Amino acid sequence: MSINMTVSDGGNKVTIAVTGKFDFQLYDEFRASYADTAGKGTEYVVDLSATEYLDSSALGMLLLLREHAGGESSKIEITQASPEVRKILDVANFGKLFKL
Repeated sequence: MSINMTVSDGGNKVTIAVTGKFDFQLYDEFRASYADTAGKGTEYVVDLSATEYLDSSALGMLLLLREHAGGESSKIEITQASPEVRKILDVANFGKLFKL
């Protein structure tokens, strides 16, 4: 389980890749990956291509990222989720809050 964060050259796009299980054990690492970014006005991409599983605490962490990024005006895309992970996001109606 790990988080890998990259920032574009201009600093206006942040990509956060989650590997393994996305659960409470990654809380501090996930939060630290975006805490020092500008937030509002920054585009975020959460890459779940290597994510095997996510739980309710991961959903909460995504909501905290959304709040940091400007709430309703945030620009967050969740990409490459496996069918299993996508199902969890769909059941939670995250398609209404994030670009999936």
